[in-house]
Amino acid sequence: MQEISEAARALALRCEPEVNALARRMSRESFEQLPGYAALPDEMKDLEIAATARHGLRLFLRSVAERSRPVDRGDAAGASRAGGMRLFRERAAQRAEEGMPLHLLLRSHALGMYVLWQGLRESAAPGEEAALVELADLLLKSHHSVIGVVAETYLDERSAIDAERRAHRRSLVRGLLDGTLPPGHVLLEQLGLDGPCLVLAVGTATGPGPAATAPSGKEGAVAARRRLRRIQTALDHAFGVEVPSLLDAGRDGGRAIVPGAAEPPDDLVARLSRAAGGPVRIAVVPAAAPADVPESARTAGEILRVARACGLPPGLHRLDDVLLEYHLSRPGESGRRIAALLDPVADRPELLETLRVHLGHGQDRRATAHVLGLHPNTVDNRLARIAERTRIDLSSPKGTATAIAALLLRETDT
Repeated sequence: MQEISEAARALALRCEPEVNALARRMSRESFEQLPGYAALPDEMKDLEIAATARHGLRLFLRSVAERSRPVDRGDAAGASRAGGMRLFRERAAQRAEEGMPLHLLLRSHALGMYVLWQGLRESAAPGEEAALVELADLLLKSHHSVIGVVAETYLDERSAIDAERRAHRRSLVRGLLDGTLPPGHVLLEQLGLDGPCLVLAVGTATGPGPAATAPSGKEGAVAARRRLRRIQTALDHAFGVEVPSLLDAGRDGGRAIVPGAAEPPDDLVARLSRAAGGPVRIAVVPAAAPADVPESARTAGEILRVARACGLPPGLHRLDDVLLEYHLSRPGESGRRIAALLDPVADRPELLETLRVHLGHGQDRRATAHVLGLHPNTVDNRLARIAERTRIDLSSPKGTATAIAALLLRETDT
């Protein structure tokens, strides 16, 4: 521990009676020049901030006295300073909870150090310049510890508060989507969802259903979180609001509810595709009121499933785009029998995928071959094997409708 001369110790002792006056100067004069400080409540300035200032002043002056003692008292002095930081931590956490900006908190501590330096300088007599330099050196060395403790505690508290807020938001969104949150719940105002909204189902271009998962199943947890943050940011920027959403890399499904939106922007698919790192599907269903959100969310998820099952290319899907297919995919008494028509090719996933892409591209063999990376003759051969095994005539309107319904109903079963 750096020892302090008797002259420096004497100068510090002369400042102790001025602690209350210096604290008042900080809380009621010096800090007033900081942006945003004047708007703080008077009781915060006069009680909490002034008390913290007095604590900081006494902590520094006490450390000067301790440094002038024998070295073997150093451990006790260190413990005393560690205990003295407790109030700084408590106040920093409190300021974070109250929403005081971090820059204002740190500026107040920096300015407080300057006011203390002024007090030391005013108390110094001619010939005590060396003692003043010693104290200035000690003050500068100790200040970084206080600033570090304050900043670290503030950021930890803000992180915890933000995490709690996000969890609370997700809970509200989940409740609204699954219908467990009453439509008239006062908390809906926090999300801006007390009126018409737009429900989105976001999914990748491939996979078993609506998904907010990565294009590659090998994506790590950190990469997945970063990608979901990009998607969330893209949604917020596209609609110009903070969009409540449930985007989870750990499960198949991503939903978002856009407050007050009537139509999605034209470049929504492009924005989300860039954010996701690959093509996406987006199903859009309007909801006239919060009470309609659960049904709109279910419909959006079904639209995504139907669009994928039909082999439609990635993009924006509405119910009208897949209206017939949506109707055909509704399970009923005959649904299982229709789905079973494709059982003979169930062990040949390449045949099912060829059928799906072929139907999704208007039965254009060349377009199907291009998408699958095959020769058109290979597509013809696969379609012929499908027709032979299933006895579905893909060249007739009835056979085409039957194949579409069978694909959709099999998707429903899975």
